[in-house]
Amino acid sequence: MVVGAGVVGLSCAVRLLEAGHRVDVVARDLPLETTSAVAAAIWYPYRALPQDRVTAWSTRTYAAFASMAASEPDAGVRLVPGTEVLRAPRADPWWVSAVAGLAPADDLPAGYGAGWSFVTPVVEMPVYLGWLVERLDGLGGTLTRLNLRALPHGADVVVNCSGLGARLLGGDQTVLPVAGQVVRVAQFGLERWWLDSAGPTYVVPREHDIVVGGTDVEGEWSRTPSPDTAEAILQRAALLVPELRHAEVLQHKVGLRPARPTVRLEKVGRTIHCYGHGGAGVTLSWGCADEVSELVGSP
Repeated sequence: MVVGAGVVGLSCAVRLLEAGHRVDVVARDLPLETTSAVAAAIWYPYRALPQDRVTAWSTRTYAAFASMAASEPDAGVRLVPGTEVLRAPRADPWWVSAVAGLAPADDLPAGYGAGWSFVTPVVEMPVYLGWLVERLDGLGGTLTRLNLRALPHGADVVVNCSGLGARLLGGDQTVLPVAGQVVRVAQFGLERWWLDSAGPTYVVPREHDIVVGGTDVEGEWSRTPSPDTAEAILQRAALLVPELRHAEVLQHKVGLRPARPTVRLEKVGRTIHCYGHGGAGVTLSWGCADEVSELVGSP
């Protein structure tokens, strides 16, 4: 049994089904109600540690998404070029080994002294979550809305992918929300993503819209968007992509990232805990799902 129907829970469920296990997913929030549905969902290790395990999980996830982009046209996954900008030069990111082709950027926006460009997966989450649910169903898994007060008993193995719910279900008070507000605007022909992690400020193009963010407010539980914050996000993002000043605003959203000092992925008795992915749930999803499947073992 898998607890949690965000991107991590669904990915774990699919991998376990592919390995031949019977899998039932139970969750308070269905996929399109989760934080995963709000995410800009660009592959990028963010607010997730430890570095060695995160790099390994990210590497496997990148490979899985690259394969999907080439072979699963309905999954909502594309490989998109883009640039992370820096105010001043610095060493390559600690996760550099997880991505091929990272190179110094040229043609930087005004005010930025350095940057690096690379191609990375961009995942259109409403489409992708639907694809995962179809994959789950096609493999014989089930998905049920269930508001749990504790982890269930009786299953051979319980995989705890409850995100922020792990504060209750895992008794883990180190899990904290980190609120991220985004603005969804109409697509106007943007083909590259842009990121300034100091904001964080990011502009992520999808097929029909663009996700612009963001905020990083630790300990904030409110999911109510702030108009003032939205305006500040768009002003910052327009420094990277000036056309955003005239873009049509479609929607405002807030997601609560499930942050923790380190990602917890370990087996304790019949329970496998897999939560605390911070701002990198999509980025780590398939790597963590592979490890969960390995921990469960053969049917």
